[in-house]
Amino acid sequence: MKWTKVLAAICALAFVLAGVAPLGAKEKKKEAAPAPSTDPSKPTKKQILEGLDISKIVWPNPPAIARIRYVSQFYGEKREVQQTQKKAGWMDRLSGVTVGQSNPNEKLFFQLVRPYGVGVDSKGRVYTADEKVRAIFIYSPESQQVELIKNGIHASFKLITGLALDDADKLFVSDSELKHVLVFNKEHKLEGSIGEGMVRPAGIAVDNENRFLYVADTERDQVLVYDADNHKFLRAIGKPSGKHDLTEPGSFSRPTNVAADKDGDVYVADTFNNRIEIFDADGNFIREFGKSGDGPGYFARPKGIAVDTDGHIWVADAVQDRVQVFTPEGRLLIYIGGHGLLPGQFSTVAGLTFDNKNRFYTSEQYPGRVQIFRYITDAEAKTEQTERDKLAGNDAAGPSGKESAQAKATAAATTPK
Repeated sequence: MKWTKVLAAICALAFVLAGVAPLGAKEKKKEAAPAPSTDPSKPTKKQILEGLDISKIVWPNPPAIARIRYVSQFYGEKREVQQTQKKAGWMDRLSGVTVGQSNPNEKLFFQLVRPYGVGVDSKGRVYTADEKVRAIFIYSPESQQVELIKNGIHASFKLITGLALDDADKLFVSDSELKHVLVFNKEHKLEGSIGEGMVRPAGIAVDNENRFLYVADTERDQVLVYDADNHKFLRAIGKPSGKHDLTEPGSFSRPTNVAADKDGDVYVADTFNNRIEIFDADGNFIREFGKSGDGPGYFARPKGIAVDTDGHIWVADAVQDRVQVFTPEGRLLIYIGGHGLLPGQFSTVAGLTFDNKNRFYTSEQYPGRVQIFRYITDAEAKTEQTERDKLAGNDAAGPSGKESAQAKATAAATTPK
């Protein structure tokens, strides 16, 4: 009797170790995974984003006339979803690929990680320099296809930062560690480099009218000017420092980005001085605006900078994660952004540029993303206001012939002065 009990205990232990319940044991029912909530009052985060109507994302809010519209965003190459094999076939075992491993013959997926410089060519393709991936992403918003100019294949990159294209789609890319700007033709073939005088080149811009290439050098505290065609060094804007302690007008402390308008004026993001400085095509100082602070109109590390067709100055602030729009004199018109990952929010916004269709593009570094917006021009806003006035009747005039208070408020809120 005693040995019978011992034998039964040994068998039960063996069953447990083998993961099998002994005969007669009651099997515990497995708890079913909770079903997704179907309560419409408690939508999931995915449902919220999928149900977002991006056509309604505008600034300022209605009923004011929209001056900025959100368009879209991209993160890198579109990943094709592939079903995984449940069991490794003999071909996979022969090639050394086991279940759960990726096949070495599958296409490598490239995603934006730390993008900075951004530009647009004449075909509307968006170019983004990614410092971490060491590649130039070329994205087509219409087809959503992505091409890459890769390190070690098409060129040698180490820390690519700034990026700009001229009106013939020649591409200029700055490399802060290799201390030069690489030049690619419109077929994306490397055709030369520019390096004279550079220490740590960052943001760059092209003046198509005067054929100047501007390079912001964060170590020299200067903006270097080159001939965009023969690549010769022409002059420098600002005093050489290296100590990053210059504050007088016309000097810089870690300038990071630069832009040029249709008249040849040059706009520099003087990042450590938290201001914007403006020069003419000959490098003569015109004016400055901005100071350190966290309120509207103030800066806390301005970086990306661009000028729209109406002459407004757009500035991306990497610390405050917002894009602010100013008159040439420095008066704040509107701003968008704030910390976050939703459309129209930013996370370390860095690059900023416009295309010829009044769309502007921003790059963010954490996580890597490019967002696309549409700027509503002054002329378009005026046309919209006229249409609204007609619908209101008699050019928004009341029985007394005076303009209504609502029409006045709308016009004041939407028309930059």
